[in-house]
Amino acid sequence: MDMSNERKYEWGEGVFTLLSWFKKDKVKNARVLVAGAGALGNEVVKDLALFGVGHIYVVDFDQIEISNLTRSILFREEDAFSHAYKAEIVAKRAMEINPQIKVTPIVGNLFSEVGFGLYRSVDVVIGCLDSRIARYLLNRLCMRAGKTWIDGSIENLTGVVKVYTPGISCYECGLSREEFNNIMLRTGCADVVRTQGAAGRVATTPISASIVGAVQVQEAMKIIHLDSDEESQFKTLQGKMWRYEGMTNTTSIYKFASWKNNCPAHESWTDIIEGKSLSAKLTVKEAIDELKSLLHVKALEINLRNNKFIDKIVSDRPEKEFDVMIPESKLDDYINKHEEIRKLSYRTLFHKSFFENIDSDFPYIDLTLQQIGIPAFDVIQVSTRKDLYFVELSGDASLYV
Repeated sequence: MDMSNERKYEWGEGVFTLLSWFKKDKVKNARVLVAGAGALGNEVVKDLALFGVGHIYVVDFDQIEISNLTRSILFREEDAFSHAYKAEIVAKRAMEINPQIKVTPIVGNLFSEVGFGLYRSVDVVIGCLDSRIARYLLNRLCMRAGKTWIDGSIENLTGVVKVYTPGISCYECGLSREEFNNIMLRTGCADVVRTQGAAGRVATTPISASIVGAVQVQEAMKIIHLDSDEESQFKTLQGKMWRYEGMTNTTSIYKFASWKNNCPAHESWTDIIEGKSLSAKLTVKEAIDELKSLLHVKALEINLRNNKFIDKIVSDRPEKEFDVMIPESKLDDYINKHEEIRKLSYRTLFHKSFFENIDSDFPYIDLTLQQIGIPAFDVIQVSTRKDLYFVELSGDASLYV
């Protein structure tokens, strides 16, 4: 068939335009970040693609397993056999569904390997996560960026959707003391290596994933269409919880707004300086020189608050030192792949020697920002003697266009 003779068409033409509330340009120009590419992520990205959302970013570090096939519409048997990355396959299949959109996969950790500039640039974030720690971290990023995020969870025939919006509701504010202490135990103790146990599988069904994913996308479409200068025709789930119980075929909506004035998650990064010449590909020395020129200062310090740089780890028994020189986010994988360290980890603690702040005296100044744990398009915190600045690595923005 001669494809050149086919009439060009626009996605959703004569379909979505029949909807009184649908604004084609808003949807076409929308940017949505989806955190997690499992069962929920599959459904969410599929529905966003069908709606024609212009640019979708999918973040996940996992590979596909056979067990994923029973509830993940975009995965195939060959994907599991080849151990393909979930994010990459989801992106590929979504663009097969709708060739007129762009889906960018990011194989990595949503907290340490996704630049904060991306969080700032999207219209809404959809969480398709399976752990409290991941939700806690995503919430902090979204609160910091001033973005609404839509959380979905499924178990058996039950599904829940919650919408968190700065100034209205916050995931961390709603945690019980026990839940919060457990998260702190897993993420705290900066000088001690704590290997994270694998999360156990939760029984779910493809029906639960379909229903919850659909509600998440429906809420995302409402957020995309919200205009600050006009009265909204939508009732969103902002500050609420929607619960579906498949066993009894019931749905309920509860008020679920928790906002405590002293919550540390409410830190908001504003007045961000765009560093057009700054990129994560620069060496530490080059970046420091560029920052000094940009901020008109003679001395400064970059804070690695998201991802400390570990240069050594030391075991207790036997007392032995290992040079690692990696970001903290990669330490678990490093330990698992290093035979001697992995065997020791079963019976001893490892203490870390790390850098949380770096300046011109940093001993590894020829490493790139990316090598020390700062991702592309990130926003870095820079301290001088008098001021604190937030500077975006805007030279990387083209990677996410």
